[in-house]
Amino acid sequence: MALSISVSVLLLIIVFMLVNKAGLKAVHAVVCVLLGFYLASSSVAPTIDDLTTNVADMIGGVKI
Repeated sequence: MALSISVSVLLLIIVFMLVNKAGLKAVHAVVCVLLGFYLASSSVAPTIDDLTTNVADMIGGVKI
């Protein structure tokens, strides 16, 4: 749960910066959000969840 909140906050910050600094239009950001909602309810959602979980575990396992 904490990981998904952190990723959500990170993505929100990235979208905010893209809207303000890189000229991303608010309409494009809304389309990206809608795409996320549609992907979350599709049959691809478990695969995306597994992928992000595995990547997060891999990053968490890196020892510096």
